[in-house]
This record gives sequence, structure tokens and C-alpha cells, in this order.
Amino acid sequence: MAFALVVAFIPFANVLLGLFAVWNREPEYSHSILIPFISLFLIWRQRDVLTRTPFKGSWSGVALVLVGVLMWIVAELSTIYVIAQYAFLIVLYGLVLALAGWQVFRRLLMPLLILIFIIPLPAFFANTLSLRLQLLSSQLGVAVIRLFGISVYLDGNVIDLGTYKLQVAEACNGLRYLFPLMTLAFLIAYLFRAAVWKRVVLFLASIPIAVLLNSLRIGLIGVTVEYWGPKMAEGVLHDFEGWVVFMISTAILLGVAALLARIGPRPTRLRHALMLDSGARPTPSVNNQARALPPAFLAATALTLVASALAFTLPERIELRPARSAFMDFPLTLGGWQGRRAPLDPVYLDALRLDDYLLADYQRADDPPVNVWIAYYDSQRKGQSTHSPKTCLPGGGWEFTSFGTHQLDTAAANLTVNRAVIAHGADRQLMYYWFQQRGRVVTDEYAVKWYIFWDALTRNRSDGALVRLMAPLPPDGSEAAADHDLTQFAAMLAGDLGRFVPN
Repeated sequence: MAFALVVAFIPFANVLLGLFAVWNREPEYSHSILIPFISLFLIWRQRDVLTRTPFKGSWSGVALVLVGVLMWIVAELSTIYVIAQYAFLIVLYGLVLALAGWQVFRRLLMPLLILIFIIPLPAFFANTLSLRLQLLSSQLGVAVIRLFGISVYLDGNVIDLGTYKLQVAEACNGLRYLFPLMTLAFLIAYLFRAAVWKRVVLFLASIPIAVLLNSLRIGLIGVTVEYWGPKMAEGVLHDFEGWVVFMISTAILLGVAALLARIGPRPTRLRHALMLDSGARPTPSVNNQARALPPAFLAATALTLVASALAFTLPERIELRPARSAFMDFPLTLGGWQGRRAPLDPVYLDALRLDDYLLADYQRADDPPVNVWIAYYDSQRKGQSTHSPKTCLPGGGWEFTSFGTHQLDTAAANLTVNRAVIAHGADRQLMYYWFQQRGRVVTDEYAVKWYIFWDALTRNRSDGALVRLMAPLPPDGSEAAADHDLTQFAAMLAGDLGRFVPN
């Protein structure tokens, strides 16, 4: 088994080293470095049963290893790391199943499944979840602040206390509580001697506990800032508050477990319901003998050897990044519209991690200006990708009052775009946006992710851009007039876009 694991590590070496880097870089996953040791401990707890159970092997494990190796090949060809991360776990599960068989595998299923928590969420889902949690945490935090009779104004994910603006940024979105607490809940549920439904409830309870306690923390920060100043939201004190709230979350989770232990025909105390021990020692036997290696395990190991050989022989696939003009050269005169560039704040550049962008206002005579935002990525395979306005704009306080697809009625540009009317207080804007991706115009965010994978696999490319146009709507103005102007402008813009966003 040790030999098979070493051989299996070879094709996945870069992926696993990349995972380790994420654990050290991203606070949301800093606990993940402990999870493999927890998994090994949970397996070691069952050493008495394992020494007395014959390893019969299973050819299903060979099939599972084959699936993992094929996923690894797809990941290598598409250069999308998250596929290879899950492929490694599938190969690992397949090796265990091929060696031990179904009887042992079912016993080790939960200690093996906990390894899923070492893999970060794909960036698209993580970004969407983060932004939604920011908004939810902001709303609940403001509710807590108002309970103390403090006047506060919420603008997207910015809590305005008058003397201080508290921004609920990524560091306060709750993921730093959610992921570790879900892992801890999974572990407690596994050690909880109770009905399956109680274990499921205990695990799912970690989600609202993390969200609500994070919101409570934000609200209390707002209250302490009101009475003791901005220093309460900064520095060591801020981090210490986060640690205390996580410990409170853990205590509440254990309280839920204690309550569930009391429910049912045979109520018991929590300390009796949790299996907090190191497991029974193996029973001494005079019939100790070496185990025979199942043929299925030998075949699974051979498959990992093939993958290792391919890892050394396959040439490194360097992603194609087609030549293009920089947006610095994008024309500032489009028909009768005259443009004026604007820089993007470094904080947004750090968050978006894009390669090039255009931010400019174009105006024609006395017509309302058209704001142009184009975010371009040379590569989207590592998770840095275009952010949908549907998830970003609500953080700034904008609400979508209408949304749908819209066919631009012009001979110059055959485009289907997303059309939305958004509002922020009394301000209203008409917005068109679409994703320009390697010759395609896409309006669906999930279709964008599929085409990134498909084109990375078949064309060795994942470059692309988001194009967003916005025009203000006068309080007494019609949407039809704004649609007419924005359609004309979009047609001119699309005609010049090919040099900057390659097909």
C-alpha cells in the first residue's frame, strides 16, 4: 500500500503541492493541513477490527482507479487543477477498495470521506458563495446593531455608522467559520453514537451556526465601534474576537449534539454518546500471518504505475495565449461618442486578479454617458475568471428590478446580451452585459464555465472577457430611448472589440 501511494503521488505531485500552498495562503482552508492526520487517526482507531478482517480486494477498486486516472489525463489536457484534485481522492479510494474489499471499505468510508474537505471549492462557486454570505452577514449584522438602538445605514455590504463605515469584506464573509466548522461537525457526527438522522442534523446545523455567529460578530463590532471607536474593528483585537466567536460556535455545536443525545427512546449524556477514545488494541493471536495481496490491488497499482510513467513522458502543455492589443490602445472615439478613461482602485485589482481592463465613460453631445467596463483574462484555468455583475453589484447596494436576455436589433452587431435595470435608491441604470469568450458571446454564467473547460481541453485556451455597458435612466425618461442609445453604442463597441478580445 505504501508503494502504491508513493507511485500514485507522482502524477499528482504538482496538484498536491498546490493544495498545500492554498492551505498556507487562504485562511478559509488553513485547517485543511490537519485533515489527513485526522483521517489517519480515525482509521487507526479501528486497528483491532482491521487486523481481524480478511482483505479480499475488489475489482470495483480497479474501476475507480481507472476513473481517477482518466480524470487526471483530462485535467492535464485541460490544465484545470480542481479536476486533478478530485481525481487524486478517487485514485486513493480506489486503491483502498482494491486492497481491502467492500467490507473494510464500508467501515473506512467516513474516515476517507473527510478528506473531501481538503479540496477548496472551485473559485466560481467560492466567489459566488462569498458574495452572498457578505450580503447576508451585513443584513443580519445591521439587525443586531439596531437592537442596541444605534442608528445605522446599510448600503450593500457597507455598514455606515455615521462616524465610521464598516465594510463586510471577504475576510468577514463567514467562510473562515463555515469550512472549519463543517469539518469539525463532520468529525463530531462520525464519533456520535446516534441515529443517522441525528448525525445528519448535527452536520447541517454547522451551516446556520457559522452564518449566524459571524453575523453576530459583525453586529457586535459595529456596537463596540459606536461606543469605543474604530480601533475595535482593527488589529489584534479584531482577530481575537474572531477566535472567540469560533470557540462559541464550537460550543453551540456541542450543545446541539447534547440536545440530540437527549432526544429519543434512550436518552443519554453527550459524554456517553461521543466515542472519545483511541480504539481497542489488536487482540494478540498465535496465528499471525502475512496477508496475500489481492489480484485487484496489483492491477490497481499497475494502473497508477502507468499514470506515473505518463507523467514523465507527456510533454508539458503550455496554454495558448493569443496575441492581442492592450486596452490602453482602445479608441476613445466611437462614432459620435467621446470617451474618458478612469483608473481602477488597487483594492479591486487585487480582488479581481485580471490581466487587462477598460474602464471609461463615453458621451455623445448632451446624451447621458455610457459607462464601459471590460475585464480581460489571459487564462481562467486556475480560478481567476470573469465576475458576473449579478453577484458583484449587490455588494455595492444595487438591486435588480428587471433581468432577461435581449437581442440587439442592429445589422452591425448580432448579439444576444443580458439586459437588466438596476436601482440604488433613486438612481436607476440600464445595463447590458455579456461574456466574450474565444469567439463566443455567452450570457449564462454556468455556460461560461463549461466552455472554459471544453476549450481548455480541445483548444488549449481559456482566455476571455466580461463586457458591461451601463447608462443612467432619468427619473422621467423612458427605457426605450436608453435601449436605443445603448444598442447603437454596443454595435460600435463590438466592431472594435476583436483586436482586444481574440476570437
